[in-house]
Amino acid sequence: MKRILIGASLLAMLATGAMAANTSITIGDQLEPPHLDPTAGAAGAIDNVVYINIYEGLTEFASDGSVIPALAESWDISEDGLTYTFHLHSGVKFHDGSDLTASDVVWSLNRARAEDSVNAQKGLFANIADVSAPDDTTVVVTLTTPTGNFLFNMAWGDAVILNEGDDVEALKTHPNGTGPFVFQNWVQGDSITMTRNPNYWGEPAKLETVTIKYISDPTAAFNAVMAGDVDAFPTFPAPENLPQFDADPRFTVIVGSTEGETILSTNNKMPPFDNPKVREALAHAIDRQAIIDGAMFGYGTPIGTHMAPHNPAYVDLTGLSNYDPELAKKLLAEAGFPDGFTTTLKLPPPSYARRGGEIIAAELRAVGIETEVTNLEWSQWLEEVFKGKDYGLTIVSHTEPMDIGIYANPDYYFQYDNPAFQGLMEQLNLTTDPTKRAAILGAAQTMIAEDHVNGYLFELAKTGVANAKIHGLWANAPTQGANLAEVYWED
Repeated sequence: MKRILIGASLLAMLATGAMAANTSITIGDQLEPPHLDPTAGAAGAIDNVVYINIYEGLTEFASDGSVIPALAESWDISEDGLTYTFHLHSGVKFHDGSDLTASDVVWSLNRARAEDSVNAQKGLFANIADVSAPDDTTVVVTLTTPTGNFLFNMAWGDAVILNEGDDVEALKTHPNGTGPFVFQNWVQGDSITMTRNPNYWGEPAKLETVTIKYISDPTAAFNAVMAGDVDAFPTFPAPENLPQFDADPRFTVIVGSTEGETILSTNNKMPPFDNPKVREALAHAIDRQAIIDGAMFGYGTPIGTHMAPHNPAYVDLTGLSNYDPELAKKLLAEAGFPDGFTTTLKLPPPSYARRGGEIIAAELRAVGIETEVTNLEWSQWLEEVFKGKDYGLTIVSHTEPMDIGIYANPDYYFQYDNPAFQGLMEQLNLTTDPTKRAAILGAAQTMIAEDHVNGYLFELAKTGVANAKIHGLWANAPTQGANLAEVYWED
């Protein structure tokens, strides 16, 4: 009997240990964020950590891309479309224990739209005329004009709600949100850890601990997954390894779509790219399929404009920039560059950029354009290219949801300034009818494709791998970041 009791006790201890092991997960990611305040930075790596998990907005994106309630449990819209009355959940607390009130929402939205705002997507808030709080759980937002995308705009990571009393600079390293996970620790250059929020107002996270491990090298990423040092890599940086994982019963390969328009970005104000014929020549010098095959091992969908192919409003305009190196040479000669020219090609760390950059450099060389290739770390790319606009060409994937509106901002890093396009975006903001919005979006896509603002390459596929016992990871990426509270282990 004694041996039976001891054996039962050991089994119980082993079972408890197994359960404890399965309440934690280590997730791999390639890009470490520069900081952790999504309202003060453009890096998608920030949202990969904090969006929905640590910080929440009035609304949020679901896994299928739809907009659903978040901190606002419901809302009313006035008949003229100018007034949105949001009704907040009661009993919501920030991670430091302070109560969320309507005053925090008012302060957050006013900060985002202020003249001195550092919000990377300040345009999301441009149509807000006033924000007020009649009581602690009610927020009234008044718009200058009807905005068909307003609830969509409020779901972005840039529109999350902060605590009015917080030191915003301190939030860059110690975020204080309302989400299902609480920030625990950041080992710079290595990992970020979050733990389950015991006081979460909604459905609690299934996992107790999430660690995001940063591994920039594709070979190291492969070794980490194979060794079990990383349990899941939702966006795996070496797609050539996916068939090997797919053949191994220990793993599940998860392939979906993203909002990532991958482009050869062109500095439209830097000579010679201020010449439309040069940009057109650049577009015809690029073989999209060769880049998809060579850099992404076949994963990716060719695009001819800045819109995801899965969007109902997408227009296939790849024919406007088909691969034609002889036409590219002809256009260069007409633009005054019969012998070509030399420019810079600055590449951020993702493998699509580094590998794609090698292919594009060779393709451009074939038509007479020489590129001085520089590999930058993410923080350097943000400083030199995105902020400093000190570049000729770069390759980057724009993973924000339906972000064609960035082309209406002449100060955006590729510096496209077209009043006609800006007028289309103003018209879109005033339009709520889906059919009419689709028509406007079609015209906008055509305009930037015909202007060859950028070289449109492909829609980034979401290629992930995970331990076969892990469930709940988002297959698609309708926005930057994903709801990790839904992830769990199950045999």
